[in-house]
Amino acid sequence: MDAGTAKAKLVIITGMSGAGKTIAVQSLEDLGFFCVDNLPPVLIPKFAELIEQSNGKIGKVALVIDLRGREFFTALSESLSYVKDHFTIGYEILFLDATDSVLVQRYKESRRRHPLAPEGLPLEGIKMERRMLEDLKGWATQVIDTSSLKPVQLKERIISRFTNADLNTISINITSFGFKYGIPIDADLIYDVRFLPNPHYVDHLRPNTGQDPEVYDYVMKWPETQAFLTKLLDMLQFLIPLYRKEGKSQVVIGIGCTGGKHRSVAIAEYLSRMLGSSDTEAVRVSHRDSDRDRH
Repeated sequence: MDAGTAKAKLVIITGMSGAGKTIAVQSLEDLGFFCVDNLPPVLIPKFAELIEQSNGKIGKVALVIDLRGREFFTALSESLSYVKDHFTIGYEILFLDATDSVLVQRYKESRRRHPLAPEGLPLEGIKMERRMLEDLKGWATQVIDTSSLKPVQLKERIISRFTNADLNTISINITSFGFKYGIPIDADLIYDVRFLPNPHYVDHLRPNTGQDPEVYDYVMKWPETQAFLTKLLDMLQFLIPLYRKEGKSQVVIGIGCTGGKHRSVAIAEYLSRMLGSSDTEAVRVSHRDSDRDRH
């Protein structure tokens, strides 16, 4: 049975310690999910059995799986495979992540110790945890980078995703960014548009962003821009149905230029309009770095 075909919703919440799992749980509880924190992965099939035997009384469930139960962690893959093969419950894996520097800062502010480095520096535990979770992040149907999100923004993202959400739908999040500020760590696909003519070197365009009509038109007027967009759209229209077929609930597309203000913003806006014209996907666009260095 394919994950996502059933009416019952089973959400596995996992990810880096300090990345926002508590907020995720609280958000899903507000949506009426029955939440269980720190459930050993070996018990997931038993929990799935209880859900099915409840005759619909327990329909939305969220389970937090993290490294506090690391002695059971290797059983997660086998447990989820068993659920997929033996039950009608569709499941989704929500992985929360953040950059090492942000996680270190959060540990300093909370004055808590990292569970994998109780006697050492938080960064040591963070690096160890990231290695241990590398494969699990690859299994995730949705990854959220909380590095630049305030708690209320993370809650909004989760509520938007899981409010009356069909597990068989896919959300497309397009984000523009500047390479000089780092690559978005939750991106599935990254496209570099630094080869396009740069409005930064046109004096009257420099203060504006790619959302400004003059800047947008400048980026779009070049033959290389049009050729690139034709090829890019063709690639995305090929890839997105395959992501949906594999059970992905979200695809994050990163469009990067040098500062994340002009070219990447214009291209992201164009893609959101073109991909948003389809009735089969929900498209959201954001501009991570467009307000930096405004002058």
